[in-house]
Amino acid sequence: MLMPTSSEFIELCRSQIALLTQALGASLSVIYLTEELVESSQARLIPVAAYPDNSVALERSNRLALPSSDIPELDLVTTGLVQPRQLVLPLIHEELVFGLLVTEREDRPWTTWERSQVERVASTLALACVMDQRAQWLDQAQRQHRSMQTQQHDVLDNLLHQLKSPVTALRTFGKLLVKRLQPEDPNRNIAGSILRESDRVQELLQQFDQAIDLNPVDALSENPIRPIPLLPAGVLTASSLELAPCSIHEILLPLVETARAIAQDRNLLLRTEIPQFLPLVSANSGALREVLSNLIDNALKYTPSGGEVHIRAYSHYDRICIWVSDTGLGIPPEDLEHLFERHYRGVQAKGDIPGTGLGLAIARRLVEQMNGSIQGFSPLKKEGWIPQGIQPPKQGTSFLVILQTHRERES
Repeated sequence: MLMPTSSEFIELCRSQIALLTQALGASLSVIYLTEELVESSQARLIPVAAYPDNSVALERSNRLALPSSDIPELDLVTTGLVQPRQLVLPLIHEELVFGLLVTEREDRPWTTWERSQVERVASTLALACVMDQRAQWLDQAQRQHRSMQTQQHDVLDNLLHQLKSPVTALRTFGKLLVKRLQPEDPNRNIAGSILRESDRVQELLQQFDQAIDLNPVDALSENPIRPIPLLPAGVLTASSLELAPCSIHEILLPLVETARAIAQDRNLLLRTEIPQFLPLVSANSGALREVLSNLIDNALKYTPSGGEVHIRAYSHYDRICIWVSDTGLGIPPEDLEHLFERHYRGVQAKGDIPGTGLGLAIARRLVEQMNGSIQGFSPLKKEGWIPQGIQPPKQGTSFLVILQTHRERES
């Protein structure tokens, strides 16, 4: 089904009719468009431009060139040169018929050269019709996309609003537990982990709130030429990160405490080797916490009951190496090269463990912004296995994060 023609296309049709009249002496010209795109048989025709007068031109063109003066129809088999003084040319592009160009000259027949010029006009009109239709199809698709974005924006806004209350409640409960439990109580660390994780979720929700308040749909509809504003700076949205001296031990310790509770619940053995006095690294603490948390979460998630998860950190020249390894099923070789692609899950997409395929892509982006590197190996590497004297199993997965040690600037 053809979209309604634009005013620009109608103006082009009129200019082409004027060209036929002034340059070739046409006494009558009418441009018809089909109601539907057709390859054969018949289609209803709608006049969009005519000379000299719409009513006069339509009556004469219907009488001379078209099979019905009441409801004109297009028969592709019979279109062509009707009389020496009259031309009926289809507007064709890539075997699709968009309409007809009917033109007549009363005083003399058309020459071969003149007919070729009329055919060029018909080709121009057909191409212009294609471009006009494509522009309107794209415009309609864009409007539908904006409508969908608006609906998604509203849903996310509602979900964000509903998430804030339970997160605030969890944070409050965590504070109460920390206050009521004695320092020697082993559950105090668990309560502290609940408080830290609720603070982390609250921080992410604040970034999400800032991002969703931009409402790019409104900005695009008000001024399509103006570039959409960038997302506010944050760990997951900033184009660059502010780096500072960071302690690997201080960042990993809370993550390990949380991981230990999860490992115990899932019947997993968690081994760690994190020296307290490692050199400081040049990193962003929030970004590094996000990276390591993601790697540890993945190791816990993809390791079956009875398996092991190992976290190891050590210095190597002017670098700090952090290994996160697990004894899970591992990653197929064909998936390894795609590990850090957004939304890529490979064989995991066919399993029962939910995921988005975003965690590793985000981790690589953050690590690279901290001038580091991240690699994935399967089966797991012996460098990431604890203790080093025991041969690791021939399965599982290891991830290695390498960061630069912090160097004081020379005065």
